[in-house]
Amino acid sequence: MLLHHLSLPHGPSVPTLGQGTWRIGEAASRKAAEAEALRRGIADGLTLIDTAEMYGDGATERFLGEALEGLRDDVVLVSKVYPQNAGGSALERACDNSLKRLKTDRIDLYLLHWRGHVPLADTVDGMRRLQRAGKILHWGVSNFDRDDMEELQEAEGEARDCACNQVLYNLTRRGPEWDLLPWMRARGMPLMAYSPLEQGRLSHPGLEAIAARHGVTANQIALAWVLAQPDVIAIPKAGTVAHVAENVAAAAILLSDDDRAALDRLFPPPVAPTALEML
Repeated sequence: MLLHHLSLPHGPSVPTLGQGTWRIGEAASRKAAEAEALRRGIADGLTLIDTAEMYGDGATERFLGEALEGLRDDVVLVSKVYPQNAGGSALERACDNSLKRLKTDRIDLYLLHWRGHVPLADTVDGMRRLQRAGKILHWGVSNFDRDDMEELQEAEGEARDCACNQVLYNLTRRGPEWDLLPWMRARGMPLMAYSPLEQGRLSHPGLEAIAARHGVTANQIALAWVLAQPDVIAIPKAGTVAHVAENVAAAAILLSDDDRAALDRLFPPPVAPTALEML
C-alpha cells in the first residue's frame, strides 16, 4: 500500500506512519518476533524508525543495530538524547554511544528527549556541531510546548533548522491542537505523535461502533484519525507482524465527515490552553 509522505524542513520525505520502539528489544524471549515485525513494517513502507538512548538503557538501540542489518540505508532513523546529555562534550559522547549501539555512521534525525537544565543555546550549538561532523543529518526536539518552541527559536537565531517536535498526541490527548500544532503548521514543521494509540488502551463504546461500521478495530480508527491530521507523523509501536499489518491497514481507512464529528463528540478538542502531557 502506498503511504502518505511529508517532508521534514530541510530534510527528507518520510512516511506519515512510522514505527516506535519503546520497550522493544528488552526481553530476549520477544526479540525474534519484534525483529520480524520491524522488518515487515519496513517492507510495507514504514521506514521511519524511532528510538532513544533511554529505551532499555540502550538495549533498544542495540536491538535495532542487529535488526536493521542490511536495511540501514532503507530507513530514516530517529533517536533521542537525554536532557542531561544535551550540551557540550556530553552530547557528543551520547551521540557516539548511540551510533555505536545502532551500528551506523549517522543518525538521520536526533532529538532532545525533553527539556532539562542545559541551556537551549548549548543544545542548538551541539546539534549543529554534530551535523557538521556528519554524525547526524537533522535535529529536533521532543515534549516541547509552544512556549518551549518559541524559546528554541530565539536560541536558533536566523537559521531555524529544528526539523521536528515529537509529542504525546492521540484522540484522548488533544491538547496540542489548541496552540502548539497551529504554531508548528504555520512554520512548516511536522509534529511526530508518540503513543498515538495511548499505549493500546483506547477503548470507548462509541469508538467501537464507528469501527464496526468500517469493519475494523477501534485502534485502527484511532490511528486513522491521527494519520488524517495534516502535518502529523504517527509512530505506533508494533511487536508482532499481525500488529504491523493492523497499523498498515489503518492508513487506508477514510473517515467520513460524520465519523469525524462523532469522534469530536466522543473525544472533544481542547477549549482552552492545557499543559503538554507526557508519558
